[in-house]
Amino acid sequence: MLPIDRPGKIVCVGLNYRDHAEEQGVELPKAPLFFAKYTTSLIGPGDPIVIPSVVEQADYEAELGVVIGETVKNVSKENALEAVKGYVVANDVSARDLQFADGQWTRGKSVDTFCPVGPLVPRSEVSDPHSLPIRAIVSGETLQDSNTSNLIFKIDEIISYASRTATLEPGDLILTGTPAGVGVFRDPKRLLQAGDTVTIQIDGVGEITNPVIAG
Repeated sequence: MLPIDRPGKIVCVGLNYRDHAEEQGVELPKAPLFFAKYTTSLIGPGDPIVIPSVVEQADYEAELGVVIGETVKNVSKENALEAVKGYVVANDVSARDLQFADGQWTRGKSVDTFCPVGPLVPRSEVSDPHSLPIRAIVSGETLQDSNTSNLIFKIDEIISYASRTATLEPGDLILTGTPAGVGVFRDPKRLLQAGDTVTIQIDGVGEITNPVIAG
């Protein structure tokens, strides 16, 4: 069961952790890199991540999610955090083969069930969202272990930047990026398989666990 209302849009930020850029050997972006996930990708705690037969390279991505609480347009960085309702643990599951073959990310990121999200924690209960340990654990093995202090673009800047071109509305979900350790860049690769269990943990926000099954 989804712990949040279905959002009008899911805005995601790519390449937004310094350690994730380093593991790819690419330069840091000069501005936030946005892409979208379809809302039909959303699932809740315990729901299965279903890998359809068309996907051969399913990957995990631990992310801090931000739920918008009020309508904002052209909001300043100084006022941006006032628009936040709360935070969730999220997993930006990605079909790498589709993502890389297409040359853009929408299809590979928007597969049904490829956006697990955890319980909503009110903004008032998270004193500093930019200082939170974040981990991805796949079938008992910790594969991502970082901190939101490694974010390149902070949450206030992301919200402000996004609101310049799209009105953010209550319930909208922003995924802020993933740290180093994703499966496709490991040696050897560690991609998701049926029978795996994925747990995403963010200290101060919570955790979400989902089994992986074949479609």
